[in-house]
Amino acid sequence: MTKQHANWSPYDNNGGSCVAIAGSDYCVIAADTRMSTGYNILTRDYSKISHLAEKCVMASSGFQADVKALQKVLSARHLTYQHQHNKQMSCPAMAQLLSNTLYYKRFFPYYSFNVLGGLDSEGKGCVFTYDAVGSYERVGYSSQGSGSTLIMPFLDNQLKSPSPLLLPAQDAVTPLSEAEAVDLVKTVFASATERDIYTGDKVEIVILNSTGIHREFMDLRKD
Repeated sequence: MTKQHANWSPYDNNGGSCVAIAGSDYCVIAADTRMSTGYNILTRDYSKISHLAEKCVMASSGFQADVKALQKVLSARHLTYQHQHNKQMSCPAMAQLLSNTLYYKRFFPYYSFNVLGGLDSEGKGCVFTYDAVGSYERVGYSSQGSGSTLIMPFLDNQLKSPSPLLLPAQDAVTPLSEAEAVDLVKTVFASATERDIYTGDKVEIVILNSTGIHREFMDLRKD
């Protein structure tokens, strides 16, 4: 008899799209609220955005069970940091912690694709984009998830940040005002939800600036 192999996988991809844009004094992070598996919608009202620190927010696509486990680890390590240093972790420090946490699990990785955004120590917007095993880069804008192949070309066309190879180095922030960035995010999600069945229902938009954190929602297609 030939051997039978089970096709079981520890991973699933629950779809969804995330976008982040950094400006001179703000950061906008957005994600849709649909969670799917295969052709089934599990819920239409699931937040993919996690508030990690005072000036730092993470949006995650991929396998949401792994995302929840990752958020718990980051939350515990941030609590330890606050007890040891008596202050909140900065956004660049949290970006390094996320990279280390993902790389530590590289042989059985968290199946999550993250964008992390917030304000740095100078009050400038910052966005960090990741792969599943912790490689990361500070950029002016990024997208992850099932709709990222539709969203990134549009963002490249509208924002086209300078090459990191250029000298002298240039700031990785976009020239848009905060209101323009929010409008652009709404536009890219309205476009992506027309072509990607895993993106839809609502988009949750989080805006970080000097006055704090603000949230808003916009309805998307529900079919």
